[in-house]
Amino acid sequence: MKGSRPEQAVLSRDTDMSKTEDTRAVIEGMVDGLNDHRIGDIGEFFAEGFRWIGNTGCGTKTGLQEFQDNWQRPFQAAFSDKVCVDEARLYMGEWAAAFGRQEATHSGEFMGIAPTGKRIEIRYMDFWKVVNGKIQDNWVMVDFPHVLSQLGHDVFAGKGWESYDRGEATPPRPGGGS
Repeated sequence: MKGSRPEQAVLSRDTDMSKTEDTRAVIEGMVDGLNDHRIGDIGEFFAEGFRWIGNTGCGTKTGLQEFQDNWQRPFQAAFSDKVCVDEARLYMGEWAAAFGRQEATHSGEFMGIAPTGKRIEIRYMDFWKVVNGKIQDNWVMVDFPHVLSQLGHDVFAGKGWESYDRGEATPPRPGGGS
């Protein structure tokens, strides 16, 4: 890279590696609680000033009450019979990360789409910061375009880069070259 370089990994630079097993216990307990469809009593895993920072379409929640009211309840209203399957989890000191999928039935309105009864896959990535045995921050990426596609709505109107993979369009090149 030419020129000055941005500072990297500032948030995890000083992680206390002795906290790895404590972090693992908190995350595993929380995921079990979510798989049990707990909402009202899930607070045992979250810090008082907990922040849930999601991608566009998910929003950002500040505090446990907003997380419960503006994420958990609407999500469970839209998708029933859900089970969370973390395909991989990584632990490093106060930090944890996972990616995986939720399998659920579209049984309530979701982003204006009436219930279809379809069994769908909801892909995600989570990054957690655990402080004093509680989740302080949770950065989340939920693949809503994939969810909507399964429900018959293409948010990219056929212009997604998958069209390059299928040979339906030619990918552009920087500077117009090859």
